[in-house]
Amino acid sequence: MKKYSLFILLYSLFIVLPLSAKRNPKPQEVDSLGRKIKTGWNFGILPSVAYDADYGFQGGVLTNVYFYGDGSQYPEYIHSLYLEAAYTTKHHGIFRFNYDSKYLIPGYRLTLDATYLPDAMCDFYGFNGYQAQYNFSWHNWKKDTAKMPGYQDYRTRVFYKYKRDLIRVAGDIEGTIYHNLKWNAGIGVLGYLVDDCDISMLNGKNEYHPEAEKWDQKALNPDEQLLYDKYKQWGLIGRDEMNGGWHPYLRAGITYDTRDKRQGPDKGIYTDLFFTYTAAFNAAYGQQATAGYNHLRFNFTFRHYVPCFYDKNGQNRITFAYRLGVQNLVAGLSPFYMNNYMNTLFIQRVYYEGLGGGNSIRGMMANRILANGFAFANVEFRFRVVNFDIGRQHFYIGLNPFFDLGLVTQPYDLDELVRRNSLIDYTSLRDAFYDNNEEGERFEDYFNDPKDVYMPHMTAGIGLKIGMNENFVLSADWGMPLNRQDNQNLANFYVKMGYLF
Repeated sequence: MKKYSLFILLYSLFIVLPLSAKRNPKPQEVDSLGRKIKTGWNFGILPSVAYDADYGFQGGVLTNVYFYGDGSQYPEYIHSLYLEAAYTTKHHGIFRFNYDSKYLIPGYRLTLDATYLPDAMCDFYGFNGYQAQYNFSWHNWKKDTAKMPGYQDYRTRVFYKYKRDLIRVAGDIEGTIYHNLKWNAGIGVLGYLVDDCDISMLNGKNEYHPEAEKWDQKALNPDEQLLYDKYKQWGLIGRDEMNGGWHPYLRAGITYDTRDKRQGPDKGIYTDLFFTYTAAFNAAYGQQATAGYNHLRFNFTFRHYVPCFYDKNGQNRITFAYRLGVQNLVAGLSPFYMNNYMNTLFIQRVYYEGLGGGNSIRGMMANRILANGFAFANVEFRFRVVNFDIGRQHFYIGLNPFFDLGLVTQPYDLDELVRRNSLIDYTSLRDAFYDNNEEGERFEDYFNDPKDVYMPHMTAGIGLKIGMNENFVLSADWGMPLNRQDNQNLANFYVKMGYLF
């Protein structure tokens, strides 16, 4: 994806307002590492400014409010409330509320989440990872495109896009089976509103008039067919899934957790195993019923945090951390737009997109791997470079080089999809392609050898962390792919809250 993203979130531009609730003064206590224990209410107000070549300028605000009570459980909090609202000039938004606590219901951890994510240009690179050929020049616009070798094939900057709005409401609860072994249950609904990109809205005042003497060459051609349109035309995306749908779900599983803290742990193991049953009670925009897309998924994740070096004060300065995971379809059918959603027992981030992008495989294009099942691995060293205090707030700066990997475990049978979804009785995708595509286009320009589907996608990079009071962490990651089919821009930059895992 040709994507330029610049997030100006440096602390020199922040307005960070850590506040504490008024209470009777008492002597400050310290923890085992000599840090002052936080008590009462604490929060930071964080403005963000961003720019993206397709989405435009973003403005918004977020805050994470923590309540530590008398500090007896610090750095564990009693209540956490997260609020975020951001929007761009080209209609990509984040509107989110999240609540997390182990104390609202004594003995149980409760997480509530309500999120709305409108996305005018959601990434879509086809099915089955490397089996889908990625053509950089088709969507990469430059001022001198016509003069550059290999760029004469430019089509439109949104060739690998479609419109997708996601509404997510969820509630998850955890109880104890024995010591560190927990049971988990959750209920929620995912609402997907899917459609073609709104070219008129994206162009705004920049109308597409190539016959005019002067016209904005960045304007999008409304007659150019996008990859999403072609997938519908070939029968890879069915009529009963092309406009999205509403999907309530039930989730149940177990976790084993020995981490010393939730945010940026220094040591311990976290592993989970769970099943998610997702129903489909109606389709968006009054289209055909999607009841055929009821399905059951299996997820397994293993995280391990290994302390490597302690300083003279007994604080760990280097942690080796890794995460292994798999998500597979056990039974039923899943609509294409749900296959890049990474299921989780507790919703702690805004996005759970996979595989590709800042929340799964850093440096790879978002949603590059789209299949029924996938596996992934994230490996990194976490260096805590310096600790310091500003006022009564505890800060640290960290660096973490990383390596990420993802691969398809359950690919689509593309010929089967065509036979199931097409009105005409095609025997293969190749037949549907040549019967429906423009003259002169080659099948090999869109699809690679099916054997390529199992090739691993790999990236590497480095991250910068700025933490406040152990729980509020600003994260900036820079990653690059090891295969140019995953991103010919060579690198992507991400700014988000918290660690990846």
